[in-house]
Amino acid sequence: MNKSLLLASLIAAAALTACGKKEEPPMPAPAPAAAPAAAVEAAASAVATAASGVVDAAASAATAANTAVDAAAAAAAAATAAASK
Repeated sequence: MNKSLLLASLIAAAALTACGKKEEPPMPAPAPAAAPAAAVEAAASAVATAASGVVDAAASAATAANTAVDAAAAAAAAATAAASK
């Protein structure tokens, strides 16, 4: 009987101890890391440089097109003058 009483006491103590524990709330997920400001600034600078290069290339193409139109007009005028002689 002493063994049964001791066993029952141990089971009761274990049950009461388990009931008194509070569960820890789950840890919140860590927030995603923000991009470092230096990396964002470097990317913005690279985009600005590329855009500037595109604008310069477009301006050069427009100048070349105008030169070609002027040359074609001069050739047409020369051909008209030669045909009228």
